[in-house]
Formats: sequence, C-alpha cells, structure tokens
Amino acid sequence: MNIFHDFTGRVKHAVEFVLSEAGKAAEDVGLDRVLVEPPRDPSHGDLATNAAMVLAKPLGMKPRDLATRIAVRLAEDPDIDAAEVAGPGFINLRLRPAYWYAALKALIAAADDYGRVDVGRGGKVNVEYVSANPTGPMHVGHTRGAVFGDALASLLAFAGHDVTREYYINDAGAQVDVLARSAFLRYREALGEDIGTIPEGLYPGD
Repeated sequence: MNIFHDFTGRVKHAVEFVLSEAGKAAEDVGLDRVLVEPPRDPSHGDLATNAAMVLAKPLGMKPRDLATRIAVRLAEDPDIDAAEVAGPGFINLRLRPAYWYAALKALIAAADDYGRVDVGRGGKVNVEYVSANPTGPMHVGHTRGAVFGDALASLLAFAGHDVTREYYINDAGAQVDVLARSAFLRYREALGEDIGTIPEGLYPGD
C-alpha cells in the first residue's frame, strides 16, 4: 500500500467528479500535475494536494473556489476525517485512524517485501561502482561511491530490475604497465639506489 499513490488516485477521482459537473473532461485539463505529498507543516494534516492550484487556470476558476468544491467531494471519502482548504488553494487532508491501522497491517503482512514494485519488469541493468584504479590513492570519494552504488543497485533490484553489480578490476593495459614501472623504480630506491627524477609519464606517487 503506497499511501501517496492511493490518495493521488482518490484526489483525481474527486477532481473528475467536479469536472463532470462543469461539463469538462480530465483530458481537457490534464491531471498529471496533481500531486499528493506531506504538508510542509505536520500540524496542517496528514496529506496535502495541489490539485486546485494546478487546475484552476485551465478551468477558468479561482484556486480557492475550485479547492472548496474538490474538498467537499473528498470529505465524503470514508477514510478522510477532514478536507480543509488552506492558503491560496491547497487542500489538506486528515485521515481516520482506521486507515493508518490498515496501512500498518499491510506493512507487517508484507514484511521485507513492503514497498516492492515491478516497474523494472526484469529489465537488465549493470551498475559498476568502486572499481579499483591502482594508479591513484584511495580517498573519501571512493567510500561515497561504494555506498551510493550499493544503495542504487539495491533500489533498482527492489523495483524489479535484473541487476548486475560490477566491480571492475583495472589490472591490465597501459596504465597498469606504467604503474608497474613506476613501482619498480620506487622499489629500487627503497633498496638504496639513486634513481634520480621520476621520468615524465610515470607515476611519481608520494
């Protein structure tokens, strides 16, 4: 149960009812801009919608007037305790306790699968992150890459993608050849040999 997705559908349904009363169709105004999200101030309610704000202009109405009509319709929903118009035309919703109890039961029943979706539909995604680059020092950015890459791969998998996590080991090619020759010079230096200035094109290191 996605509460925001659920109530976005309910708000759009209420809007469609108001539109039908005005002799309009949803296609005439476009409902894709209608959002349901937490209010900026939690004391204002559980959810807030911008429906009237984004639809008033195409309908030729004042936002608060449209919000009032939508709110009246939403107040009839058995899961909504109150639908209140605020500010220039936002609608704040307060949900009944029974709805939260049902949401909690759904969360417990779903356990580790709570929130899992299949928007990826098995599509293949390759996420390559952290991969070792032996030609430079490790720094905090590598740690960030590890955390970000792992979280992104897990999120994609949870959303239904077929994810391959790739840790690319850069142990071949021109860079590694240069690294080997650079390390060999430092090795000779560590044994007491005067190697002079590191030749241009090699990695001097610290």
